Amino acid sequence: MSRASLEKNPHDVASMFDAVAKRYDLTNTVLSLGQDRFWRRETKSALRIGPGDKVLDLAAGTAVSTVELAKSGAWCVAADFSVGMLAAGASRQVPKVAGDATRLPFADEVFDAVTISFGLRNVVDHKAGLREMARVTKPGGRLVVCEFSTPTNRLFSTVYKEYLMKALPAMATAVSSNPEAYVYLAESIRAWPTQAELARQIGEAGWSDVRWRNLTGGIVALHAATKPA
Repeated sequence: MSRASLEKNPHDVASMFDAVAKRYDLTNTVLSLGQDRFWRRETKSALRIGPGDKVLDLAAGTAVSTVELAKSGAWCVAADFSVGMLAAGASRQVPKVAGDATRLPFADEVFDAVTISFGLRNVVDHKAGLREMARVTKPGGRLVVCEFSTPTNRLFSTVYKEYLMKALPAMATAVSSNPEAYVYLAESIRAWPTQAELARQIGEAGWSDVRWRNLTGGIVALHAATKPA
């Protein structure tokens, strides 16, 4: 068993994801009731990428999200600090790089777009991660953060939080290679900033024109921004 604390020690978080890598994609599909595919498509659409673009997919895990992005015709690279996750996606034919979101192994201003899906809350210092994403993005380039967020309906929000803390770990026991890790994931979702607060943090990290759109009743939010030219 491997479970990170909300203090997010990078070694612990990486080890936790290494431990769940084998069945990670299946577990996500089951726990999201199949919504993960929809969220990936919406992220690709929000990035507005196409042939000729260079795209960084950060916290890409097994690179299933990177493959979806590459359907646009853009050149896309998967980056993650869990070597186990990248290894689990070895059969996916996209470039893969192991790297820390707070110290990205890329030069300044090389990407036309950067995205991170369900990984920003696992970065030890997510504000530093947002600044690093801005550093490697070209002026005028785009950012899309797809992350769990705060449901907009109060009753639904209560039901959702009960699902996170009770049903999600129970379901993970049936399908995950490390169900204990999903207790941490549920806790990290509950502790995450609201849509408005995350938008403010993205702006403070050097991005402009920050906006967001709720998906699935606010269970997930897409935050989009642009690097000032």
